[in-house]
Amino acid sequence: MKRGEMKNSIAGKNFYITTTLPYVNADPHIGFAMEITRADIIARYKKFAGFNVFFNTGTDEHGLKIYRKALEIGQDPQKYVDGYAEKFKDLICVLNLSEGINFVRTTDERHKNSAQEFWKVCDKNGYIYKKNYKVKYCVGCELEKTESELENGCCPIHSNQKIEIIEEENYFFAFSKFQKPLLELYENNPDFVIPSSRLNEVKAFVERGLEDFSISRLKSKMPWGVAVPNDPEHIMYVWFDALVNYISAIGWPDDTDKFHRWWPVTQYCGKDNLRQQAAMWQAMLLAARLPISKQIIVNGFITIGGQKISKSLGNVVSPASIVSEYGADALRYYFARELNPFEDSDFTVDKFKDIYNANLANGLGNLTSRIMKMAETYLENPILGEEKFEFPKEFVGYIEKFELNKAMDFIWRKIAEMDSYIQKKQPFKTIKEDKGEGERMTSDFYAEHIREY
Repeated sequence: MKRGEMKNSIAGKNFYITTTLPYVNADPHIGFAMEITRADIIARYKKFAGFNVFFNTGTDEHGLKIYRKALEIGQDPQKYVDGYAEKFKDLICVLNLSEGINFVRTTDERHKNSAQEFWKVCDKNGYIYKKNYKVKYCVGCELEKTESELENGCCPIHSNQKIEIIEEENYFFAFSKFQKPLLELYENNPDFVIPSSRLNEVKAFVERGLEDFSISRLKSKMPWGVAVPNDPEHIMYVWFDALVNYISAIGWPDDTDKFHRWWPVTQYCGKDNLRQQAAMWQAMLLAARLPISKQIIVNGFITIGGQKISKSLGNVVSPASIVSEYGADALRYYFARELNPFEDSDFTVDKFKDIYNANLANGLGNLTSRIMKMAETYLENPILGEEKFEFPKEFVGYIEKFELNKAMDFIWRKIAEMDSYIQKKQPFKTIKEDKGEGERMTSDFYAEHIREY
């Protein structure tokens, strides 16, 4: 099958992929760089296979911790988020991401209008109500916490921040009504969450019973956010606002043709986003009578010495600093091959340098140099041209399961085969003794290895 034929065979097929939206309360760190790079790898693969691709990312710019951070430094919240949003948008260039990425900001008027319309639909369908409540709340997670979720009275993810007690009248989303539909969703779609261990985790969470959650804050206490429709005293709770970006980005509710062209979405997220993406957001979609997401891919954390890299802990590694010294492709390679696609993986600059030197500079770099020298010296005509192309089935199997490390191992085995061929056949020596035979060997090498893989 030729590449053009591949495109024609799936003409009109669309693929929508998104990252989560990072909070803009600190500079971009290597954890989110990993997520967006992995999503970009999948987007590039789909494009090369002939799909039309919509790739979404952006910034989550509302919420209590952003509002407090702006106040702390004496800055207007909008000016504060504008500065950080640009830094996250710069990742598109820094990480050499695909052209045409959609970058959504939750402070955009289009998004705010979509969030308000989504609220109205859920309210009309009977899933929003108002009540007084008192709850333990983690500002870092922007989530309510039960006693069973706390360790020594602290959030296990943001142990350096105090749990706060919130007591006020808020609007609530009737999450408890969706236990059965969510469990049916997980049962009928065994690949809905990847890896399966995360599906089992969210399934267990839902099986324990769901509690309705607050979806607003009093404007007098937290004015930074999207206004609740028809109630100027309340601001939307950050999750109910931010999650709507996945549909506001593709035109909902105004451009129904665009929405139906791209939806449903494949979503990348970190394991600390599992509940929000695989349970809360899916229930919200059901409440609005919209189709659920297509698939949710859950990353592990990047750790340093076993500790999660996070802005709140202050052990952040800047992706821009790595790229400035080693280049974007080196970091992309590291994310794809050297880090587990689903579980926690440890990162140190020294470990990165060792892998860069061994695999890229000395391994692939030396091999590429030898191949190019052979081509320049011994080949009179190009070998590559309009050739048939088809992804190797083994490679496709790994990519379709989002096992990027195994896909990279497959590629590296082919690279090793090239190196082995040169070592054994030694065409650069043969050509000195028998030019015709040496040129034939060189041509065969390019036909067998370079053109095929």
